Amino acid sequence: MLDIKEALTYDDVLLVPQYSDIKSRKEVDIGNDLDEKIHLKFPIISSPMDTVTGTNMSVAMGLSNGLGIIHRYCTIHEQIVMLLDTRKCIQDDMPLAAAIGVTGDYLQRAVNLYDAGANIVCIDVAHGHHILVKNAIKTIRNELGNSIHIMAGNVATREGYRALSRWGADSIRCNVGSGSICSTRTQTGHGIPGLHTIFECAKFKSENNAKIIADGGIRTSGDIVKALAAGADFVMLGSMLAGTDESLGTKIVTSNGIIKKEYRGMASKEAQMDWRGEYYSDEGISTMVEYKGSVEDILKGLKNGISSGLSYSGVRTIQELQKNALFIRQTNAGLSESQTHILKV
Repeated sequence: MLDIKEALTYDDVLLVPQYSDIKSRKEVDIGNDLDEKIHLKFPIISSPMDTVTGTNMSVAMGLSNGLGIIHRYCTIHEQIVMLLDTRKCIQDDMPLAAAIGVTGDYLQRAVNLYDAGANIVCIDVAHGHHILVKNAIKTIRNELGNSIHIMAGNVATREGYRALSRWGADSIRCNVGSGSICSTRTQTGHGIPGLHTIFECAKFKSENNAKIIADGGIRTSGDIVKALAAGADFVMLGSMLAGTDESLGTKIVTSNGIIKKEYRGMASKEAQMDWRGEYYSDEGISTMVEYKGSVEDILKGLKNGISSGLSYSGVRTIQELQKNALFIRQTNAGLSESQTHILKV
């Protein structure tokens, strides 16, 4: 008999409201340390996708005290130009981050990015619990030492989290297959519901130094609060930032006058054909999302929602939230009740 375990995602749970003496959201600090040197006042990181993070998104994230990861689906020179253009627009003490792969020019790219001022390199692959990721982490660490922050992923299990931490990753992207344009689970049959991954990885955070980045399946500020409460130190967003002025991607106007922008998974057929001229496993889709305006407005809304979320648990910091948060399971009827439903019949 197989021991099949139940796994929860964000819609399956709610946080229990608790006594609060917080009189203003200004009392709440939603910042966190990425490592001993890098502190972000806003626990949001934009995804290194070629329809999300280039110069403009990286600048917007920096100005909001979060972090943008400049995508790697371009030449080294083009990526460095985006990095340098970001530096001209943000404070000198703000970190710069860019993505790399695990084959080909990945080491040269990492070294060139570091020389151009990057504080963080993100090893950006779909399946991070892999020997190529292990080799890449160790090679980059040997070449650049501890002066560079290595972010790596993605992983779905506590074993994957522990392995990447032991290999030398400073922060780890946790989740496989839960992104809105990701089809890994339907194509391969593999994956774990997003919140369950965070619960599992957080069990071993005390014995591993690597920070947990919840990446995928997050649709609201409430989901962000749940991820942080479950043990994530930061969250990475793609679809929530797509379609904005600052996101990359082609903009079109439909026949009925609606403005849309391109948003695609980096494992989609279209993305693979564009950046390497061929495709293997098709584990994503390419689509158009409605134009959302400035990302600044979205980020402000997320800041307010996260701060309010902490205040509902009566806490002032992410660390206090993780210590004091109370989760309950909700039924499908509870999920329906949780959403606005005045127009439902």
